[in-house]
Amino acid sequence: MALVPAGRYTPLFRSEKEPKEIPVPAFFLDVLPVTNGEFLDFVRANPKWRRSQVKRLFADEEYLKSWTSDLEIGTNVTANAPVTHVSWFAAKAYCTWRGKRLPTTAEWEYAAAASSARPDGENDPEFMRQVRAWYSTPAPPTLPSVGRGRTNCFGLHDLHGLVWEWVSDFNTAMVTGDARGDTGLDRQLFCGAGSEGAKDRSNFPAFMRYGFRSSLKASYTVHNLGFRCARSLNQEEK
Repeated sequence: MALVPAGRYTPLFRSEKEPKEIPVPAFFLDVLPVTNGEFLDFVRANPKWRRSQVKRLFADEEYLKSWTSDLEIGTNVTANAPVTHVSWFAAKAYCTWRGKRLPTTAEWEYAAAASSARPDGENDPEFMRQVRAWYSTPAPPTLPSVGRGRTNCFGLHDLHGLVWEWVSDFNTAMVTGDARGDTGLDRQLFCGAGSEGAKDRSNFPAFMRYGFRSSLKASYTVHNLGFRCARSLNQEEK
């Protein structure tokens, strides 16, 4: 994991009564997305999350679709590629198993706003060009291995350019604080894609991310949607 220093996140949408910026305390974030090989270790240790045993309440029919069987990744994907076709519930369970958690929207987007050279990547023209190019390109049939791209200035790989990623928050962009403190049933929780903070109308990737997260439910699985884990500074890790 890499330490992401404290900062501030600007939500894409907010009401007049909500703050313009959200403070983000320092936290740890996995350097890489979770891979098929790592998720295989999880389902071996937790049979209820195997493809044939998972309850439909927690994952739809496409869950781990690209794998050959419960305990075989097969030849359609590689062990070092990011795991996809995983629901929010499964991602959350994996993070808990590792003694971690899913990042909040504010944490993920703050971390993903950084380019390789600076934390405010919106002021890095080449970084913004690369981000826009990825969001305008369909995902390849076979995803490449994690860690091939350059790290950002926080030491994190693949926040853009590989897969969308689950976050912990409800289906809303109007985050007013620490989303982990929000209340409600788990089944009401939805997905957020990893992103940078959108601060102007020309930042179409930010609006794509907002639309994408608004369309998903916690049981959904998608071919280009994975996740990575976060950890608070005072949270114990396995």
